[in-house]
Amino acid sequence: MSATDTVSSLQSTLLARFSYLTPRSGSADHPAVNVPAENLVSFATALRDELGFDMLTDIAGADWDQESPRFAAVYHFVRTAKCEYLRVVCAAPDDVAPSIPSLVALYPSANWFEREAHDMFGIDFAGHPDLRRILMWDSYPWHPLRKEFPLAGKETDIPSDDQIEGARTKVRPAPLAGGPFVATPGKTMHDGEPHGKDQSWNETQPKPTR
Repeated sequence: MSATDTVSSLQSTLLARFSYLTPRSGSADHPAVNVPAENLVSFATALRDELGFDMLTDIAGADWDQESPRFAAVYHFVRTAKCEYLRVVCAAPDDVAPSIPSLVALYPSANWFEREAHDMFGIDFAGHPDLRRILMWDSYPWHPLRKEFPLAGKETDIPSDDQIEGARTKVRPAPLAGGPFVATPGKTMHDGEPHGKDQSWNETQPKPTR
C-alpha cells in the first residue's frame, strides 16, 4: 500500500465513523481532518482510547487573517505502534476572543503547546490548568505571531523596575537571526521545515551586504 493509499484509507475511515468531521484538503504528507471545537475533546478521547493514537507531538496556532473563522489550532497525533500521523485542525468559533477546549487532561504534552499558542496567537484553551504565557512576560500586550504584528517587532517597556533602572532603555525590536524563515513548498512536513535563507551572520559578525 502506498503512502497516498494510507492517507486516503485513514481519512476515509475517520470521516465514515465521525459524522462531525470534514476532510481537510491540501495536506500532502499526512491525513488531515477538520473537527468542530465542541467535538474536539470527544474526538481526541476516541483517538487515544479506541484508535491507538497515543502521542500528541505538536499543537500549532494558525491565523488566517481576513478569513472567518480566523484562528485555529493544528494538532499532530501519532499512533506509535504503526508510526502513523494524523493532522487535526480545530477552528475557534469566535474571531475576536478565540477559544478552543484544552486537551491537557487527555495528553499531558498539550500543556506547553497550548501555552505557546495562547502566548503567540492569543487563543484561549478552556480548561487548561495553568494558561500563562510561556515565551513573553505576562504583561506583554501583543501576540507576536498574529498577522497584524509587524515583522520588525515592536518597541515595548521592560516589565521590571529594577531592569529598567539598570538598562535605561526599552526592549528594542529585532528580527530573528538567520531569517526570514520560509518553508519549502511541495515537500513533506519533515523535509519542508522552515529554515533560514542566510545564517552566515550573528551578533558578533555583521550580516553581509551582498
